[in-house]
Amino acid sequence: MNKVLEICNKKIEIFYEKMEKPKIPVVVLNTFEHEGEDVWKECKKIMAKDFILVAISNLNWNDEMTPWKCLPIYKGDNECKGEADNYLTDLENIILPKVEDYIKNELEKEIEFWTIAGYSLGGLFAMYTGYKTDVFKRIVSASGSMWYPKLVEFVMNNKLNGNVDKVYFSLGDKEANTKNEILKTVQKNTEAIYNKLKNEVETIFELNNGNHFQEANLRTAKGIKWILKGE
Repeated sequence: MNKVLEICNKKIEIFYEKMEKPKIPVVVLNTFEHEGEDVWKECKKIMAKDFILVAISNLNWNDEMTPWKCLPIYKGDNECKGEADNYLTDLENIILPKVEDYIKNELEKEIEFWTIAGYSLGGLFAMYTGYKTDVFKRIVSASGSMWYPKLVEFVMNNKLNGNVDKVYFSLGDKEANTKNEILKTVQKNTEAIYNKLKNEVETIFELNNGNHFQEANLRTAKGIKWILKGE
């Protein structure tokens, strides 16, 4: 079952099944091309845990998923404008309250906690929110763009919000195999961030087979399964 809302010019798809428990964890997934339903299906294949998936699309992906400006990193690329803070403000103050209202009044469920998940730049945004808000208790960064300039320095110089208790990282084992000097740092940077955060919260770093574009929906679902494990 799913419900579609339009909030802040974004398409909000709420996926759920019949749920017995009164309190349910909610996973917010920022999507590149409306892949929320496919991620939901992958989750249902590999896990039985009850949760609600809130998939958000119609994003200005390169801008709203990035924390600060980044010049084009290869020929023909566009710059990233770094509008994550603006989008996060709308997410916190407008989108999530309306989603919560629907879950409480229409589904008659209480939200156990919020998790944020994303793939690629969506994984970067998910990681970034851990430093900017206390809304999300758990973070899934699947093949996250940890190559992003100045991100490692940002993580090393800041502390994760105290409400966060679990963080999931994954990467394809061939993602760093590129001639691009910026993109090739992705595994080294992910490992550096993981090594810092594992001393702060429960976290894991999984390597998957393949490059950045292989089994993206399954990789995201694996992260969601891990982050909800034990609940």
